Order: sequence, then structure tokens, then C-alpha cells
Amino acid sequence: MRPDYDPRDDPPWAMQLVVRLEKASPPGHGPVCEAAATAVVRLLTDPRATEPEGEWRRAVHEWESRRIRKVTRRARGVRWPEVQALPGVTVEHSGAEVRAFVPGPVSDVPLELAKLQVAGLDLEDGGEPGPPPEPPYATIALNPGVTMTTGKAAAQCGHAAQLLLRQGGKDATAWAEAGAHVRLVRDVPWRRCVEHAAVAVRDGGFTEVPPGTMTAIAWLTL
Repeated sequence: MRPDYDPRDDPPWAMQLVVRLEKASPPGHGPVCEAAATAVVRLLTDPRATEPEGEWRRAVHEWESRRIRKVTRRARGVRWPEVQALPGVTVEHSGAEVRAFVPGPVSDVPLELAKLQVAGLDLEDGGEPGPPPEPPYATIALNPGVTMTTGKAAAQCGHAAQLLLRQGGKDATAWAEAGAHVRLVRDVPWRRCVEHAAVAVRDGGFTEVPPGTMTAIAWLTL
């Protein structure tokens, strides 16, 4: 038995995230992370995931009853329009396009997703971040002491946004209803921010970082 084994993981489920990555115009690291986080929240608050008879509700509940996993993939050319036909939500933001898909067993990923590459998604920062969105929005900070690819960072931002949403309350509801906009911040006083953050993500250790590593924190700006 693995030291980090959890019976809730059997069988493991995951939410797939796909980043559009065209050779001629690759998106920046930050916009991808922000778009991924927003896409996760918009899927989780979509009526198809929240209404009693919603077609996504059962799958989302089944996934959230296990460890929360997300897998980031990349698509270009015809692969991108192919995956748009699968159930999910696409977000376009600052030159980045990310689609979050309805969760399912990792052993039964649709062929259109399974043939997309997981490893090696690492993008440039893309210059100075733009101005923050209008409140309410979520602020996410990645641990500056942890090296992560863009694919990994996008998944961690998705986790942070999901934890914020699931905290509930009128502030989280207002944020989601306003569009679930996200701002990724850099060069912040990490230790001080950890003390005041609303949520913190600790990784399961399946890829890139050791189990229990704090990868991201987040809070709402109202």
C-alpha cells in the first residue's frame, strides 16, 4: 500500500484541463493559470453541475467525494476543435484558452483527450501582468520556493479556486456569479500571505512535487 494511499481514490477520478497551444501564438504562463482556475469554477457552478437533474451533477459529486485531481493537457490544430465537442466549459482570457471537462475515471478518459500530451507544458511568463479585474475576484499566489511547469501550476490554481468556491458563503457566491475572475500574483511576501490566505493547496505528490507540498494559496478580493 502506498504511504499516501486513500481508499477514496479507488478508482481514481480526475478533471481534465486542456490548454490551446498553437505554435505561432503560444499563451503566457499567467493567463493560462488564470483561465484554468476560472474554467474550473464556471464548470462547477454551471446549472448542469448544480441543478438536481443536471446532467453533470452526479459526475461532479462522484469526483469530489475522492481526492481532487486535475490533469492538464495541451491541444493544437484540429485537436482543439475536436475536444470542444466533449462536455465542459471553455474560458478565453488574455490570449489563453483553457477548457475544463466534466470529471471522470482516469482509466476511462475519452479518446479525444487521451491522445493529448500531458507532460512538457511549460510556458513563458509573457511579460508584466495586466491590471486586476473588477472586484469581486480571486487572488492566487503560487509558492515561489516550488518549481512547477505551467501544466502543474494551472492544475494547482484550479484546486485553489475550487477550494475558495467550496468554502461557500455570500462572498464566494458573489464571485462566482460575477464570472469567477482570477488574478495570479507574483513577488508577494509569501509567508505573510500564507497567514492571511483563505485557502491553501497541499499537493498529493503524484507529479513534480513531494506529497504535502504547499503549492498555492488564494483569497477573495471584494
